[in-house]
Amino acid sequence: MIMYYVRHGDPIYNPDSLTPLGERQAEAVAKRLALYGVDKVYASTSTRAIQTSKPTCEITKNEPELLEWAKEHHAWLDLAIEKEDGKWDWCFFTPKFRELFCSKEIRDLGDNWYDHPECAKYNFKKGIERIYNETDAFLESLGYEHIRYTGKYKVKKQNDKRIAFFAHQGFGLAFLSCLLDIPYPAFSTHYDFCHTGVTVIEFKEENGFCIPRVLTHSSDSHLYREGLPTFYNHQVRF
Repeated sequence: MIMYYVRHGDPIYNPDSLTPLGERQAEAVAKRLALYGVDKVYASTSTRAIQTSKPTCEITKNEPELLEWAKEHHAWLDLAIEKEDGKWDWCFFTPKFRELFCSKEIRDLGDNWYDHPECAKYNFKKGIERIYNETDAFLESLGYEHIRYTGKYKVKKQNDKRIAFFAHQGFGLAFLSCLLDIPYPAFSTHYDFCHTGVTVIEFKEENGFCIPRVLTHSSDSHLYREGLPTFYNHQVRF
């Protein structure tokens, strides 16, 4: 199986939708995915994710299966924190937790990082465990039974399909950290997604098991090909 994890296009968060640029990004990524073919499309229930998936669905003749558990709002409730100025942001964007997440004490805790006294003050454990459970159930429905904390999956049924999963940044960092068995603090501080960035994950069977491999992460080659801006969140050109 090949999984394409795609962040939504340039958004308007209120009301939840895409900007005109986001719509063009969605069309660009659809052309890219159509080159290789997509057998099944999944999307979070957020409008911006559904709208991003629409051109891909039209070209590949798919109807999206909507996944409520992938909606970013749920991850936000558990993985966002209130800052000193009273505003809220993802934990991995705040200086306090970026420094803590890179510390040796967090690394030494491994998969139990959320038991650190500073992390235990928040809903991090609850949020990660929820996403872990939902991710495992999703992958098992595709034929892969997760052997937790080993990075391995037992292949329960052959799956040669290519699937596209349209979702989000904040949710996606937790989703992929769970899928790959990379502790969330390390993954969320060292990886990110650009708008419509494509992460390609290969699930290759070997003797009844597979170890998912990331072949490319948050690739924006489709934007470059279509002559669209390649800014990260309108901040850094790359």
